[in-house]
Amino acid sequence: MPIDTAAEHLELSPVVAGLWRITEWQLGVPQRVRWIEEALELGITSFDHADIYGDYRAEALFGEALQASPELRGRMQLVTKCGIRFRSTQKPYRITHYDTSAAYVRAQVEQSLRNLHAERLDLVLIHRPDYLMDAAALAESFATLTREGKVAHWGVSNHSTSQFALLNQQYPLLTNQLELSPLQMGSLDDGTLDQVQQLGLRPMIWSPLAGGRLFTGEDEQALRVRTEMSAIAARHGISLTTLAFAWVLRHPSRPYPITGTRRIEGLRDAVAALDVQLDAEDWYAIWTASKGHSVP
Repeated sequence: MPIDTAAEHLELSPVVAGLWRITEWQLGVPQRVRWIEEALELGITSFDHADIYGDYRAEALFGEALQASPELRGRMQLVTKCGIRFRSTQKPYRITHYDTSAAYVRAQVEQSLRNLHAERLDLVLIHRPDYLMDAAALAESFATLTREGKVAHWGVSNHSTSQFALLNQQYPLLTNQLELSPLQMGSLDDGTLDQVQQLGLRPMIWSPLAGGRLFTGEDEQALRVRTEMSAIAARHGISLTTLAFAWVLRHPSRPYPITGTRRIEGLRDAVAALDVQLDAEDWYAIWTASKGHSVP
């Protein structure tokens, strides 16, 4: 189902590919091209970036693949984020901080366009809430960059309900990218998933596998959840990865979960969740294992 705006539709794929770790994958350009092709063959057409990923180098690695095979661009949606001035070897800021000023947002959008060898970005998100954000001024930046044809749609990531509402009042946002997994369920209670449903929007979900802790964590919560999920996965004949994605997808906000793996088998496991019908009892069994107690 597409995300709606008054002007046009933006349809993301049911599972989104995340490129946070692409700099660690050690893939040459032909290998990157093939990875993108394999993702597209699985129906994963949306690719999630951020300007700061890989010490500001991740977008360019993906862009090299698009430059090598430019026909791929027309088959995908490019999503990226900006707004964090991340202190690193590439950017020796005094401290890491947030910046949603007009000049910085423009500079990062234009740099992302160059990195990705794209004429337009399908969706740009403000990566983290900026405590110094001027909502009206930021909305004007959105409108200007949209009029110039550089960005089709705007959203946010990791914003609270009030932060989302403040900016959305000034400019219509398409999504809030939130963390949700069987080990991190804050968005179920903090109102953010309720808000997107209320507005008829669909959230993007980062870290549905809890950064791998779902498989390797040795703390009590991870062990409880892994034990419960292993039994449910065996009953359904699916992998733990597929079950984790199915658990996220079961939420009525109709989320777009993001997978960050380079492994094609991992991409297949994520996409397989689209065919899993998880009932409420199984969903709440995982919730109970995570919380360590029954529902109130």
